[in-house]
Amino acid sequence: MPRSAAALRRPPVAVPPPAPAGEFLGAGVDRERRRGRGTLSNQSGRYEPIARIAFDDGWRSIEELPPFETTVTIDATRKIITRNDSPDISFDRSINPYRGCEHGCVYCFARPTHAYLGLSPGLDFESKLFAKPEAPGLLERELSAKGYEPRTIAIGTNTDPYQPIERKYGIMRGILQVLERAGHPVGIVTKSALVTRDIDILSRMAKRNLVKVALSVTTLDARLARTMEPRAATPKRRLETLRQLSRAGVPTSVMVAPIIPAVNDAEIERILDAAALAGVKQAGYVLLRLPLEVRDLFKEWLTANFPDRVDHVFKLIRDMRGGKDYDSTWGKRMTGSGPYAWMIGRRFEAACERLGLNVETTALTTEHFQPPMKGAEQLSLF
Repeated sequence: MPRSAAALRRPPVAVPPPAPAGEFLGAGVDRERRRGRGTLSNQSGRYEPIARIAFDDGWRSIEELPPFETTVTIDATRKIITRNDSPDISFDRSINPYRGCEHGCVYCFARPTHAYLGLSPGLDFESKLFAKPEAPGLLERELSAKGYEPRTIAIGTNTDPYQPIERKYGIMRGILQVLERAGHPVGIVTKSALVTRDIDILSRMAKRNLVKVALSVTTLDARLARTMEPRAATPKRRLETLRQLSRAGVPTSVMVAPIIPAVNDAEIERILDAAALAGVKQAGYVLLRLPLEVRDLFKEWLTANFPDRVDHVFKLIRDMRGGKDYDSTWGKRMTGSGPYAWMIGRRFEAACERLGLNVETTALTTEHFQPPMKGAEQLSLF
């Protein structure tokens, strides 16, 4: 069939050589499609009846797939306060305004929770997000429930409440407004400078001993941070955030978390030095945790970025986890065991003692708590 004149004038298109017919490409995702993301793949969740594997049929159609864009779905939850009875953490209740986290930290121990939604703990976790805009109203209702006994609520222990989409949804600010009105204590953990947006509320709550804020500083190396936690604030901005909070009278602490052997463990003392200069009075640390799918995602990332260290890093991890990649035993999961874990703990303690950190603890109070008034009670005043 003769070609048209227009077709004859077109320059030839370079066609990439086809992959071998029937080549399995695994769960890995092309670099351009995952630009700005933390993990390298998007393996199906462990509860799925089938596994989705990239397969090149010779047409190279995989190259035409769109990049991973952030999408937000409204989560129609009916309760907002989550309870726990873990003996090795300091709180028994928490709030998660969002499910999934756009920060993309490759080591995030919360990634496996996306499997409960039928999604991948890999790239889905950091791109398919769920927001709970009804959280402030639900919180108000739960705090006003008969028999509710106040204790510090932890926010940010699973996914970050100040991740980028908080700029649009403002759910965390709404939650703080409810807690301030009720005089309810709260502890916040974040990697985001966006927390400074709420300094007005936080400083007022601090005057009544109702709030403390911890920032996780994993490394002072901006390049490592960009690779390991691509959409979180830079180390410099996190330290500046600690400085601003401290100047506003908000009790602050730094979390050296997670400590990854042979990757960032050499920075423990430098991170604590920098945080102390920013006005921090308290500090803590958590050893790298690799539950469920996180292990393979982390190993994949480590192989791509530090191929010469993979075996060494995992040997040290197993030395601190009783010969396993992860030990979830209460009392050990945060700090590990064995000589290397002991050394990390002693280094951390010695640096804190030298800097005067953890001399005093910030104990929040419940003395100001007043249950929010229900609609019927408010109407009865008129």
